[in-house]
Amino acid sequence: MAESIDNLVLEHLCHIRGSMDRSEQRLDDLTLRVGRIETNIARIHVASAEHSGCFDRLEARVARIEKRLDLADA
Repeated sequence: MAESIDNLVLEHLCHIRGSMDRSEQRLDDLTLRVGRIETNIARIHVASAEHSGCFDRLEARVARIEKRLDLADA
């Protein structure tokens, strides 16, 4: 009787361990995915800053052109 109870407890512990292993693997996968998302968001921010700089330079060039052609309000 005690042996069957020991086997039952061991069976449950093995099941719990397997479940924990699967949970740890999923957590590792999710951590990796979040890291990739963070990297991509950082790249988007860098690209946005670069575009902002380009637009600022274009705005300055257009303003100079307008001024030379007397199209800009003084």
